[in-house]
Amino acid sequence: MDLEQLRDAAAGFARKAGQYTLQYFHDSFELVYKDDKTPVTNADREAERLLRQEIQRLYPDHGILGEEFEPVNPDHEVQWILDPIDGTRAFIHGVPLYTTLIGIVVDGDPKVGVIYAPVSDELCAAAEGHGAWLNEKKINVREDRTLEEATFLTTDITTPAKEGYADAFNTLVESTALHRTWGNAYGHLMVATGRADIMFDPILNIWDAAPLLPILREAGGRFTDVQGAEVIESEHGFISTSQKLYEQVLNIFSG
Repeated sequence: MDLEQLRDAAAGFARKAGQYTLQYFHDSFELVYKDDKTPVTNADREAERLLRQEIQRLYPDHGILGEEFEPVNPDHEVQWILDPIDGTRAFIHGVPLYTTLIGIVVDGDPKVGVIYAPVSDELCAAAEGHGAWLNEKKINVREDRTLEEATFLTTDITTPAKEGYADAFNTLVESTALHRTWGNAYGHLMVATGRADIMFDPILNIWDAAPLLPILREAGGRFTDVQGAEVIESEHGFISTSQKLYEQVLNIFSG
């Protein structure tokens, strides 16, 4: 399995789909709400169709699992995990921090991850054993910050309490130097690129988490659920951190 080739293909697909969404950004789009009250637009669906077409053109036998449509070839050893617009609420409000996500899982193990931010044209990509890159520049988490100096990110300030993480969330807010809601996958990208130190997501679906594990791992950081499991599916929340801060952050959640 040529993971670098898969990474480069995924990066190209993500850039193409992400650029496609820009025609709807700050413009007219069709908005509906799913049964779980989450928003979805025609931009989400059309971008995922484009991703699926590109994957099936080059890798017709590979499996595909996406947020908006039914799985394809679910028994194949290679599965492409797609989120065409991560941060749809940001997208519909004209906030430029939404992203296009692709993860590739081989025999159940996340091997490749891509995060593409179309508005800023930032493309973060990683393949197991080949490092993590942002627009062709190698990236690493930053290891020089203590918890008291850290920048702590999350997507919003209400969901942690709703999901039972109020105490841990408040402790992190009080213990760190800066807290901001530069969230969704963009927050994890900021940790991977050394621009922030901790990102917490109370809830992630597999298409949200699949690209994050290989990217944080290859950038020298950690991505696990708050119980310490290095997985992309969990009933618990997820954290991205540096190696230096990981145990401290984990202890806050377990305590």
